[in-house]
Amino acid sequence: MITSVLVANRGEIACRVFRTCGEAGIRTVAVHSDADADALHARVADTAVRLPGSAPADTYLRADLVVKAAVSAGADAVHPGYGFLSENADFARAVLDAGLVWIGPPPGAIEAMASKTRAKRLMGLAPLPPQEVRESDLPVLVKAAAGGGGRGMRVVRRLADLAAALEGARAEAASAFGDGEVFVEPYVENGRHVEVQILADTHGTVWALGTRDCSLQRRHQKVVEEAPAPGLAPELDAELRELAVRAARAVDYVGAGTVEFLVAGGRAHFLEMNTRLQVEHPVTEAVFGLDLVAEQIRIAEGAALDPEPPRARGHAVEARLYAEDPADDWTPQTGVLHRLAVPAGVRLDTGFGDGDPIGVHYDPMLAKVVAHAPTRAEAIRRLAGALERATIHGPTTNRDLLVRSLRHEEFTSARMDTGFYDRHLATLTEPAHDPYAPLAAALAEASGPARSRFGGWRNLPSQPQVRRYALGGEEHEVHYHHTRTGLSAQGVQVVHAGPDLVVLEIDGVRRRFEVARHGDRVHVDGAALTALPRFPAPQVRHAPGSLLAPMPGTVVKLADGLITGSGVRAGEPLLWLEAMKMQHVISAPVDGTVTALPVTTGQQVQVGTLLAVVQESQEP
Repeated sequence: MITSVLVANRGEIACRVFRTCGEAGIRTVAVHSDADADALHARVADTAVRLPGSAPADTYLRADLVVKAAVSAGADAVHPGYGFLSENADFARAVLDAGLVWIGPPPGAIEAMASKTRAKRLMGLAPLPPQEVRESDLPVLVKAAAGGGGRGMRVVRRLADLAAALEGARAEAASAFGDGEVFVEPYVENGRHVEVQILADTHGTVWALGTRDCSLQRRHQKVVEEAPAPGLAPELDAELRELAVRAARAVDYVGAGTVEFLVAGGRAHFLEMNTRLQVEHPVTEAVFGLDLVAEQIRIAEGAALDPEPPRARGHAVEARLYAEDPADDWTPQTGVLHRLAVPAGVRLDTGFGDGDPIGVHYDPMLAKVVAHAPTRAEAIRRLAGALERATIHGPTTNRDLLVRSLRHEEFTSARMDTGFYDRHLATLTEPAHDPYAPLAAALAEASGPARSRFGGWRNLPSQPQVRRYALGGEEHEVHYHHTRTGLSAQGVQVVHAGPDLVVLEIDGVRRRFEVARHGDRVHVDGAALTALPRFPAPQVRHAPGSLLAPMPGTVVKLADGLITGSGVRAGEPLLWLEAMKMQHVISAPVDGTVTALPVTTGQQVQVGTLLAVVQESQEP
């Protein structure tokens, strides 16, 4: 029997595995980088072991250090989680060679399927050699052979862009998975991403636990997932489950895994097999009433599955909450997550606690929120409502995008595909702020401890108090008065004004606003405002053509031969920033000349750091 499990991972998945272990009476061991020394997964484990290393993003890729940590902490089993080393056959062998139980598939199965190129050959499909791509093959998808999560993937629509896409995908894959192998395959546009959850024991039983739809994606990374996949013809549903079982049996698979397909025109196109637990596994757990981590542990201990899986009941939908700004090219956000809470009735899986920092080294996913209900429509409504009412105080997130996506007619009618955000992102990110949020923020501030010791007194009673806030890229100026009976504002009745709660009556309708302040950020329900000083400090002026860092990160590469004085063309890549295991290209905004290049490879930069200046060419 397994008595102690080390999770070779971090964040949300480590916390999720620890939860099941705790319920089973199994002791838990966490590993952490220096950047994660105070992270939630390191705090909730029974034991935590530091993984030495100067590069936090690479620390969890050191198989030797992880195995050493497991032995030294007295663990008798290792769970790989997802990402990092979870699909690394050599890591699985190292765990087994150390005399530990591996809670995952056999190394041979990982080797056969974890490389997408080998998996395709096993399924009778051959990747397209990069050097043989022709115009007639376009568009194509450059894809990392190892790992997942959208890293190491590029869509190529012009043959001239192929070389840069290959290079960028290799670098990103090597950074995320320690393996820079990539391949090319035809890019099927506007298909649905459908997958099958499998579970197999060591006695020859393989379960196909229904389907999941994961079509809502950004940058090839899933955002909303659901089970079962809606609207599939019964024959196609059966075919997908049969193909998944066939793939598992072909490699003598053991444990939990996922077989992924792209469905278009009523046909299934095999994508890959992920030899690990998936991020979206909770929707399958909800529908089948299973704990997949508990099943993984039981299978690793030699237990047999029942001949048939349990019956599916109802529908489940999951949304991934990211610290990112969808309206600004999905730019990752950093800072302190002051508060994260969701209403009762939904499941919250997270790797963050209140007050935890969100750094630049890892994926920006904050949490997964899951709703289960008897019908799809009810599950969607429950999830959208819970996200809308969730308390999220900290950096910008994709919460509003998720709520609008779940309520979009194309999604509610199950007509979505992988091009959903390509078509609808602009409308889904249009500002729609509550016009009374700035007033509620001002009244809460005026009633709180930050209020001046002179209160709201003025020697000219006719002049109102004034506060200014930034919200959604716009500046809002709020006017209110202190009166003998309390605070007042034109056009509304102030029923109550306290530092945490403001109640306004607007046209006879009473509304409540919950308010919280963290530094200069003021959260009013779902709106995040920035309090502006009454007398703004002079702003730093940058020369025309200045390129500023859109996020904190590391300059991982400068374009070949790029120096001050280089001539560049509009759209030409100048340098690459890496943040949260993704690479972001900084390109020339215009045709011109590089007149300043103050950064170097390996340099850490903050938001707003000057990266380069491109002076526009003056046409004769």
